[in-house]
Amino acid sequence: MKTMKAVVARGLNDYAVEEVTLDPPKADEVLVKIKATGICHSDLSVINGTIPVAFPMVLGHEGAGVVEEVGANVTNVAPGDHVTMSFVPNCGDCYHCLRSEPYLCLKSTPDGKMMDGTNRVHKDGEDINVMQFLGNMAEYSVVPSMCLVKIDDDIDMKAAALVGCGVTTGVGAALKTAEVKPGSTVAVFGAGGVGLSIIQGARIAGAAKIIAVDLSDDKLAMAKELGATDVINASSDTVKEIMAMTGGIGVDYGFEAIGIPAVVDQAQKATRRGGTMTVVGVGKLDQKLELNALMFPLTSKTIKGSMYGGAEFKVDFPKYLELYKQGKLDLDRMVTQTYSIDEAVQAFEDLEAGKNARGVIVYD
Repeated sequence: MKTMKAVVARGLNDYAVEEVTLDPPKADEVLVKIKATGICHSDLSVINGTIPVAFPMVLGHEGAGVVEEVGANVTNVAPGDHVTMSFVPNCGDCYHCLRSEPYLCLKSTPDGKMMDGTNRVHKDGEDINVMQFLGNMAEYSVVPSMCLVKIDDDIDMKAAALVGCGVTTGVGAALKTAEVKPGSTVAVFGAGGVGLSIIQGARIAGAAKIIAVDLSDDKLAMAKELGATDVINASSDTVKEIMAMTGGIGVDYGFEAIGIPAVVDQAQKATRRGGTMTVVGVGKLDQKLELNALMFPLTSKTIKGSMYGGAEFKVDFPKYLELYKQGKLDLDRMVTQTYSIDEAVQAFEDLEAGKNARGVIVYD
């Protein structure tokens, strides 16, 4: 049993760094010494109740580290291996995994338990759940081996962590869900970590015009650096400006990366007839999207949801990290601030304030 620091959410808007204990890995599980954890908006969504979970819960689902110990039956990784983690398992046997849809794996559950329905994290006799089998906003994490991918030892752990969620979600939304074509036009609403990754995915796909939309001029400046050809401050009449940029037609591909119904509506209005609009942002459970019953069929648009960028993570994580090593996917510039685990509360405050493209907790 290990004693470690972890970021624990105990209720809505109630979270702090706590000292907890961690059990050794059981069969088919792996103990990972965490090296980097991304501060993702989904963690904030757990804190504020947008994503319902069972508290108390160790936060963190975007991380990378080094394998320290493996349980019985584990063959895909070994002690000393550098790994990144998927918050969605790939069991290989369920309805979706058998149909090349592991991002919808039925082993994925929101209850915060391990595969056997028990807990590995405790405090003073109390069981503590972990976010999506990982709970990697902690110094160590015990995770199912099916959630791990071995990576090259020379890859920066901060970059590897980002691939675990935000980058894969965004790049995959462009390359796999929407299937952006060379020479096409794209509008991305929201230039946070996921939106910037969509922009990079569209650039890699060969889009000719990539329009970034955000309220933050700093994020729009970064969007230009990472591949956006044009930027629009969202305080303006966004749809009108996009129409002007596209000869009154609209873009071939629209993306919403925030999770706000009104912005989804803007994104679909900015998408041309016959185009594809992809919803990537996660809204609240009680929010609804509305479509005009006359115009939706007449405009022949395709509206898609994108879960985890359509990730087949055992293939996609290494592919995206190879693009990173080749300089085609810029992950270093996306990390705009690093924190220690003791600074986690400040990291979330900075996330809410929109200060970072991506903040990352780095461990000793």
